[in-house]
Amino acid sequence: MLKLVALDMDGTLVDVASSWRVVHDHFDDHNDEGLRRFLANEIDDEEFIRSDIRVWWRHAPDLTVDDLERILAPVPLMPGAARLVDGLHARGARTAIVSGGLDLLARRVARELGIEVALANGVRVDASGRLTGEGIVRVPIHGKERVLASLQEQLGVRPEETASVGNSEIDVGLFRRSRVGVAFRPEDEDVRRAASAVVTEHDLARVLDALDGFDRTPA
Repeated sequence: MLKLVALDMDGTLVDVASSWRVVHDHFDDHNDEGLRRFLANEIDDEEFIRSDIRVWWRHAPDLTVDDLERILAPVPLMPGAARLVDGLHARGARTAIVSGGLDLLARRVARELGIEVALANGVRVDASGRLTGEGIVRVPIHGKERVLASLQEQLGVRPEETASVGNSEIDVGLFRRSRVGVAFRPEDEDVRRAASAVVTEHDLARVLDALDGFDRTPA
């Protein structure tokens, strides 16, 4: 039976492509150079976060965690998110966010939807709440498979009892550790090809339809 559903956040549970980019957009700036260097394997996840923070510091050198929460507060849930999570819980499944996005948003989304586990990345702050310039990497961008494997071990759930939902190539690792992987409004062909099912409607609750046959014995 379905015991665990791992959910991406940015572009899946929330209706923005990137929670990090929400902060950049707030300051009318970007980190294209950091992204380029990360994709070229010139910097790791930790340095990528540092480069994001340096962009923010250009505009707000005393940026605090409270400031970030206010910036992220308007980020909307994806249409159908509450119906999906309620439907999964009604089926007896546990739910978890596994996201490379900002943990401040992930924790808020988890509270609003009643999701049990929220694994995401963050920023370190000092005693006054000001950003130190360092990040917290709980979900490496290309390491979601390892994170889900660890979570499954902690919860005593097997991959064949797991489903996952995501929208981009970095979610393919979740699919590899799941019996069913659902590509929600896929943004690239890699995630579409790797998925067991694809949902193109702007309604996350449609994922429930994709999971209807989960309890049947695989062919």
